[in-house]
Amino acid sequence: MNQYETVFILTPVLSDEQMKETVAKFKKILTDQGAEILNEEAWGRLKLAYPIQKKSSGFYVLIEFKAEPEVIKTLETGYRRDEKVIRFMTVKLDKYAAQYAEKRRIKLGKKEEVKEEA
Repeated sequence: MNQYETVFILTPVLSDEQMKETVAKFKKILTDQGAEILNEEAWGRLKLAYPIQKKSSGFYVLIEFKAEPEVIKTLETGYRRDEKVIRFMTVKLDKYAAQYAEKRRIKLGKKEEVKEEA
């Protein structure tokens, strides 16, 4: 299994509930195909570098997962069919990127622990 990272941008007109449902839908596509989800981050609503479909902001979501290469085709077909997704990108992580991603996850986990304690 290879390690992948996918980032997708959802249209900014969605409610928080609709956004969470859409993210859950894509996570379900991955898990139904046998992928193992390693990390999920919702970066929130951010300004786009340039307008896409006459929108200047969007909800960014990152999902890291391990899967077979065939799963990517199914996932990206799902992105293309969903009108809520305005952009997406999936990349295969090499061993150095995978190590960096793991360090980053650990670092973020420690930050979240500190926030919970405070």
